[in-house]
Amino acid sequence: MNSKLNVESKSEELPVLVSREELAQQTAAFFARGIEGADNTRKAYQSDIAQLTVWLRHRGLPELPIDPATLAAYISDLAATRKWSTISRRLAAIRQWHRLNGHPNPASDEAVKTVMEGIKRSIGTEPEQSPAFDIEEYKACLARIPTTPTGLRDRALLLAGFAGGFRRSELVALNIESVQFTREGSILSYQGSKTNQYKKKEQKALFFSPDPDTCPVRALQDYMEVLGRNVGPLFVRIRKNEQITEDRLSDKQVARTTKAYLGEDYSAHSLRASFVTIAKLNGADDSQIMQQTKHRTRTMIDRYTRVQQVVKHNAAMKLGL
Repeated sequence: MNSKLNVESKSEELPVLVSREELAQQTAAFFARGIEGADNTRKAYQSDIAQLTVWLRHRGLPELPIDPATLAAYISDLAATRKWSTISRRLAAIRQWHRLNGHPNPASDEAVKTVMEGIKRSIGTEPEQSPAFDIEEYKACLARIPTTPTGLRDRALLLAGFAGGFRRSELVALNIESVQFTREGSILSYQGSKTNQYKKKEQKALFFSPDPDTCPVRALQDYMEVLGRNVGPLFVRIRKNEQITEDRLSDKQVARTTKAYLGEDYSAHSLRASFVTIAKLNGADDSQIMQQTKHRTRTMIDRYTRVQQVVKHNAAMKLGL
């Protein structure tokens, strides 16, 4: 028995045709964005290139492309006052700058590599770690924060930053609508971070603490109550006379807030470093810590806790001296 297959024709929307020139521009824009990297990295690179061009202009040297001999002289000059991490980042910025403009990478020259090796042997590569605070010291600092709108914001910022193991860029990117309160505490959602460049949604959990004065969840509730809004930036600027704005707080303000209450020795990254260190010393395993910090490897966990372990887990304490 023969049967006929009836195929219904469906009208489909035809794509809007763009000109060859428009398509080329769009492709070039995507290409540039693809090799520029993360927003914060791009900003750092722009600053690095700006400083490089000043250096070149003062010496009457062409800006682009840079020849290997000039690059070797530049990084040698940097080594007199800069750390290895800064020099490495400047070199990466120069590499990207040449790549974006279609020039060969001068850093691949053997002479430049040899100079970099000499710098590494001379100044070392070990980065300085943000110091971690003692938990009792931290609680004492929190107790001194006033209950003004600014104080409520700062308390919530410091507690959420510490208990959530947040980077400062992640903290200031939070929105009010991204905070969900639960019976156990709260869930904070955000998109995009240093290790999440494709803006995949990530979440961190905060839990109620027995002590209301150091409870990150209650601190958030108290602060959000004075905001009087349901949407928009969570951590905002507060002007003189406690005038609350809707302007998102900058990541630099997180650093200033940390120093204002904890002391000049600490940085915004101390909140994250202290989370790792204190959690580790209190028995949390690496996978639990990484669930909160979103670290991809255990390398940074070990780096954060190494100094504290040298002091608190050392056989030299058991010599009977």
